[in-house]
Amino acid sequence: MSDPGLPEDAFADVPLLREIQRVLLSGSGPVNWELARQMGIASATWGQDDPAPTEDDLRGFEGAVRMAELTVAELTGMDAPPEVTRVQAVRRAEWVEANVPGLRGLFEPTAERMARALQTARSEEPVEVAEGPQMLEAVLERMTPLLMGAQVGAVLGALAQRVLGQYELPLPRVDQPALLFVITNIAAFEKEWSLPPDEFRAWVAMHETTHAFGLGRPWVREHFLGLVREVAGALEFDLTAIQDRLEGFDLSDPQKLSEAVGTDLLAGELTDEQRLLLRRVQGFMAAAEGHANHVVSVIGEERLAGFSRIDEAVRRRHEGLSQEERAVERLLGIDVKQEQYRLGRAFCDHVAEATDETTLAMMWESAEALPSMPELEEPRLWLARMA
Repeated sequence: MSDPGLPEDAFADVPLLREIQRVLLSGSGPVNWELARQMGIASATWGQDDPAPTEDDLRGFEGAVRMAELTVAELTGMDAPPEVTRVQAVRRAEWVEANVPGLRGLFEPTAERMARALQTARSEEPVEVAEGPQMLEAVLERMTPLLMGAQVGAVLGALAQRVLGQYELPLPRVDQPALLFVITNIAAFEKEWSLPPDEFRAWVAMHETTHAFGLGRPWVREHFLGLVREVAGALEFDLTAIQDRLEGFDLSDPQKLSEAVGTDLLAGELTDEQRLLLRRVQGFMAAAEGHANHVVSVIGEERLAGFSRIDEAVRRRHEGLSQEERAVERLLGIDVKQEQYRLGRAFCDHVAEATDETTLAMMWESAEALPSMPELEEPRLWLARMA
């Protein structure tokens, strides 16, 4: 992509600057995804081993997923989506590579809203930029995509250091063809909690497969994207904070790039409309995670001798929800509380006990069948509507 102020061959004879130019000029839109990809990979592997999985790792998860497909389908009566049939054992860097395009459609609505807020802030009060060559002027024109790319990349890279599989956060991926298992992180968690590898990997496979049964259904991606777009369209940003961060910003200092715009710029006070939209997204994520945890618990208690140890370890892990996971939610303009995730699980336990697993699985039949936040709080409302 050409830039009227930056000739294509300006840095042809300088390899480092040529690579910088390639990143700056790559793509268009509210997020510089090439920068996000490179920063994500760098931070995912920084100072840590990221060895390639073995063939035994892959075969083990392929077998575990096949078994999970059968047991989840038998319990819930749901059909397995095509995506579940592909399994990949990956390195941390490969998880980032796969999730940059997979999550792109979810991040961009909020990034576009942020871009408009930044443009408003810059037009209201011009930003003082440190003197520099023509290249820095070109960077200024692309400030928002760079800032968002750096932020998304840093968050995904840090998240990649601890995720176990593809659905660490219950978010539907766009055109994601496989279940991913991050072997280094799985092995580290097994060692930390002295868990039996075969059983823990069977647990991870069940969790990921159950999510794929629900989040992989054809209507889910577009429905969730629509919710994210609605939330993003209603977001308000603290323009004063944006102006303070951009004032005197020296674009020649790359260390300040990802610090210039954080994930804490959303206005603190929500309108009634914003609160209603937010609760719809929170309800979706709470229901999705609650259903997966419920199904894994039912199957795990029956089939895994060490299930209670695994369940306790995973529960404690979730109680220490990482800042990276919180940051992903805030980049999307949402913030799901642990209490809301527990509410989703309690809803699923109640519905299954009052009826059966097949009735509970009706929540994935359509967008209209999903429980709302009030129905999660009072399952009898959903049962009166659906059963």
